Amino acid sequence: MSNILKAFVTIVNNNKINIDTLKSGNNRANNMGEGLENFIKNAFANTLNEDDELKRLSIFENIYAYMGNKNNPPDLILKNSDAIEIKKLESKNSAIALNSSYPKAKLHADSLMITKACRECEQWSEKDMLYAIGYTTQSQLKSLWFIYGDCFCADKEIYERIKDTISHGITSIADVEFTPTNELGKVKKVDPLGITDLRIRGMWHIENPTKIFNYLYNYDETKSFQLICLMKKEKYNSMPLEDIEAIEELENVSIGDVKIKNPNNPVQLIDGVMLVFKI
Repeated sequence: MSNILKAFVTIVNNNKINIDTLKSGNNRANNMGEGLENFIKNAFANTLNEDDELKRLSIFENIYAYMGNKNNPPDLILKNSDAIEIKKLESKNSAIALNSSYPKAKLHADSLMITKACRECEQWSEKDMLYAIGYTTQSQLKSLWFIYGDCFCADKEIYERIKDTISHGITSIADVEFTPTNELGKVKKVDPLGITDLRIRGMWHIENPTKIFNYLYNYDETKSFQLICLMKKEKYNSMPLEDIEAIEELENVSIGDVKIKNPNNPVQLIDGVMLVFKI
């Protein structure tokens, strides 16, 4: 079974791999977003150097319970473990586009935004949500944040209250024909011929972790690559002892106890652990 610490070790040991050289099936990744997704997928499976596609797929089957895409989140679910959402940035300071999916501290099986296949991939009701946020330039991965949703996303009720309030306000407009939707609203038959519909979608964005956690970490312009992982201390302590020991044995990796602002009440501080690797 894989986890974030195993993936961290794999990336540290393979930090010179360019993400555009990774393949999707037998085809070279056709864009940097796909290249980053393949990099993350192979990092958790420890298949960054595996050229045999059938062997790679067999390993994926043992590691992952679900693989989605941008239209069917999350991107990955580790068997009996975390859900993973992968986001690519073309600027180290740009906000993260979440599109119609609000930020998630946890992934819930009753979410209307996931598919039946995701919901039934294994027995589960709630999963820790891990965001993998990569900043790329051309073929080079410059920085990669692994950060758990409960370190920077509020409880789902915060976002759903806003979404539901807006949706209710839209659907209460008189003399407009609405149809049920998981989006904010959908208007039917806008024009006299009744041939035009209007979809009303939410477009969620959240700040870059480099900005959110500038009180913990500053982007190092002198480095060619930097890998940062942030999680609650209780999450770190729940990891297998052998994986914690493997992390602590790595050279050039700093491991520090930190205090994180509570996403639901910033005046409170949460115990966390930050791992940093820079070259």
